[in-house]
Amino acid sequence: MRYVLFSLLLMLTLSVQAQRRLHGQQGFQATIGKVDGLKTQSLHTGAAWSQFTKNSHRWVFGAEYLNKKLPYREQFIPVEQFTGEGGYYRTIISGRRKSFFFSAGISGIAGYELVNGDKSLLYDGSTLVSRSKFLYGGAVSFEIETYLFDNIILLMGFRQRVLPGSTVNMFHNQLGAGIKIIIN
Repeated sequence: MRYVLFSLLLMLTLSVQAQRRLHGQQGFQATIGKVDGLKTQSLHTGAAWSQFTKNSHRWVFGAEYLNKKLPYREQFIPVEQFTGEGGYYRTIISGRRKSFFFSAGISGIAGYELVNGDKSLLYDGSTLVSRSKFLYGGAVSFEIETYLFDNIILLMGFRQRVLPGSTVNMFHNQLGAGIKIIIN
């Protein structure tokens, strides 16, 4: 009995490192960041589900909200984008102990762009030419992941969104950070 208790105590005190990025492992991530530069009045938030494939690559499916305020005289015109995304991220660099990863990804994007709350008349009587409409396009992303704990990952990333369907701006660059929680 003493040997069993001693073995259990020894197992509890030794640090155990979980296996990371196994084929089929899934995670949920939430991100937040700035759009088109740090000085702009803009932000993006997103939530996504990811599943790892062989060789630590992963599929990502999620939704994102982008809010940008375009300057117009003394006020700002709000532009909001509600988008869904599906993409594939390939691991480019991996740390030897599997605690650091650098990935590049490509995604397809579709959604809706809402310009000035769908109101074409501005406060000074001017009329907006840009209209609310459905969006389509894609994104190229670069992401750094580092494990804080065995199931919690800190994310930092840069992405370039290309949305030819936008009436306001076809290109948006995003700089963000987030947390990913490995579910199984």
